[in-house]
Amino acid sequence: MLMNRKLVVGDAERALIYRNRRIERVLGPGVHRVRALFDEVDIALHNIAVCDYTGKDVDVLVDRLGDRLSEHFVLADLGAQEVGLVLKNGRVEDVLAPGTRRLYWKGLVAVEVRSISLGAGLELDEAIAKRLRQLGLLDKFAATVAVPEEHLGLLFVDGKLSRALSAGTYAFWNVFRNVVSEVVDLRVQSVEVSGQELLTRDKVSLRVNLAASYRVDDPVIARTKVSKVADVLYRELQFGLRKAVSARTLDELLGDKAALDAEIFGHAHGQVRALGIEVLGVGVKDLILPGEMKEILNSVVQAEKSAQANVIRRREEANATRSLLNTAKLIEESPVLMRLKELEALEKVTEKIDKLTVFGGLDGVLKQLVTLKS
Repeated sequence: MLMNRKLVVGDAERALIYRNRRIERVLGPGVHRVRALFDEVDIALHNIAVCDYTGKDVDVLVDRLGDRLSEHFVLADLGAQEVGLVLKNGRVEDVLAPGTRRLYWKGLVAVEVRSISLGAGLELDEAIAKRLRQLGLLDKFAATVAVPEEHLGLLFVDGKLSRALSAGTYAFWNVFRNVVSEVVDLRVQSVEVSGQELLTRDKVSLRVNLAASYRVDDPVIARTKVSKVADVLYRELQFGLRKAVSARTLDELLGDKAALDAEIFGHAHGQVRALGIEVLGVGVKDLILPGEMKEILNSVVQAEKSAQANVIRRREEANATRSLLNTAKLIEESPVLMRLKELEALEKVTEKIDKLTVFGGLDGVLKQLVTLKS
């Protein structure tokens, strides 16, 4: 018995006809008659306003429809080294992982699938990265790197250094590959070595604080040969400090700190230069002595200063005595000079007396004054 089933398909619909559970054809908009004679016929209506085909039989459709597939579908069939960008009405709307096979309905939405080979490069175009960020898909499929000014980015792909990145923002496909980035600071940095308990050559215990400035000169070497730059430099500064202090006495350390700084700098600079690290300067901040040693040094300094003061005092007394002797000789040889000295003495005396009574004239006063002094 011949039986026809009436089927109405709208503009936003497509119908898949299955006969005896096998795909037969796809029907577009319109009124259709589907013949059924002792056959099991199933009809699946799909709303193509949502252009993604959601059925589970994509491979079956591709195989059974063959050349007719392109009449109703856009096929995305990506290789193992490809990712796909799904454009709907000219705008990127989705990303397909490598090895994906998917169908999209033709009709209401213009769908295009662009395949991108990962072998040609992993970096995303800036416009595509911006769009994927808007969709919230960028972190799912890509690794992003932001490199500030005075920094350098290093990109590692599957554990191998791939390239260096200057200042800027980058995105790299991170699908089926391990893409990792590191940012190296190229600015001048500082490291401090504090509280180092050391012995001088003359067995004096003291504590030393040291500061150094450095910068990463070769980021690639520094990253590949050194785990932590600051730790390596700290250790070399320690070694250089111990070596320099143990070779000097306390007096030498206190008397010439510049030589101590220079020796530590030379040691550290020579050790880390080959690791891509440049030491710019080293300086000893503090030399801290124990309490009893401070008292001893203070006593020594006090004794030295007292001795210096005594020497100066004796020297000035000798100079004063010598000057008096010279003056006495001049007065002895010159009566006029003697007379002037007498007048000066009289002037000094009269300045301190409110009332003075003179007997015998000026000669009498001078004679009595000389007699009193003698």
